This record gives sequence, structure tokens and C-alpha cells, in this order.
Amino acid sequence: MSAFFDTNIIVYAQERGEKGNIARALLAEGGYLSVQVLNEFASVSSRKQGRTWSEIEEALSDLLALVRPPVSITIDLHDQARRLASEIGFSFYDALIVAAAIGAGCQNLYSEDMQHGRTIGPLTIINPFLE
Repeated sequence: MSAFFDTNIIVYAQERGEKGNIARALLAEGGYLSVQVLNEFASVSSRKQGRTWSEIEEALSDLLALVRPPVSITIDLHDQARRLASEIGFSFYDALIVAAAIGAGCQNLYSEDMQHGRTIGPLTIINPFLE
């Protein structure tokens, strides 16, 4: 089963503790993410966590060694996300992640922030941190 990772999974993978362990185990199995996720990770790492750009670059390099090539943000993906946001009521940026996951052929989207158990087409959203 192919998986897609939301930004929060990538952020937790950089941390110690239970969530970090779970996130790293998921990433070790491989899967997909998008350029949007990379952008959000860089922003959170810099702005909220105070990481240096060198630290961010190292984390991204490690991450990219585990996952498939990132899904690019294209005008077609943008259009699909707009339609999804309208149809399912997600924020545009969450819909962009859902559209990227569906476009990559994923069955699971790992995210702490979206609706656990919700199915959108072939995709199921899973919060891996629920007990």
C-alpha cells in the first residue's frame, strides 16, 4: 500500500518521543510527499523551531532519501485541489495535499490534522498517533 505524508508527520520525525518514533517508522517504509510539504516543513523548521538552514537542508536530504520523488505542484493539481476544497469542505492547502496523494496513487494519507478515517475516493486519511 502506498502512503502519502502530511507535513506534521515530517515535523514529528525530527523530534524525540513517541510521535517521533511513529513518524520515523512510517517514513522508513517509504511513500510520497509533495513540494508543498517540503515548503511547509522548511517554514515550520525555520520559523517555529528556530532551525538553521543548514539543519533544515540536512533533514530534507535525509527525508528525500526515504521517499519517492516529491509530487510537483502543477496547474492541474491546483485545479483538482480547488474542486476538492469545494466538494469536501477542506481548506485549500489540505485539499492540495489530498489531491497530490490521490494523483500519486496512494491509498493512505498520514496526517494528524485531517479527519481520521475519512475516505476520499481511493484515499483513506489516517492519524497514526491515535491510540
